[in-house]
Amino acid sequence: GSMERFVGGLVEHYAGAFPVWLAPVQAAIIPITDDQIPFAQEVQRKMAEVDLRSNVNDGRDRMQAKIRNAQLLKIPYMLVVGDKEQEASAVAIRLRSGEDLKAKPIEEFIEIAQKAIESKE
Repeated sequence: GSMERFVGGLVEHYAGAFPVWLAPVQAAIIPITDDQIPFAQEVQRKMAEVDLRSNVNDGRDRMQAKIRNAQLLKIPYMLVVGDKEQEASAVAIRLRSGEDLKAKPIEEFIEIAQKAIESKE
């Protein structure tokens, strides 16, 4: 009863675009090719160690389709990983708004996400 109404109110208020601290999936990790899937899983492991919720999109879709799907799901962060990112132990960060924050080391992204969560942005 009341719990369902409360959750329904939250979904309606945020139109499904939950803030980072409330989002069920906080980051979608998108490998460009199958070669980067192990690295993407390593990124997911590092995020899980600090209680950040993420998933690795290792499907057969093209990268642009994976990004579009993550935007439609209103996932706050999309972390694209390719050869350059893998070599630098970094992730290319995109926001659901389409803004591109460029490649940053994994640890720096984790700090960004944790600050957003702590400040309840």
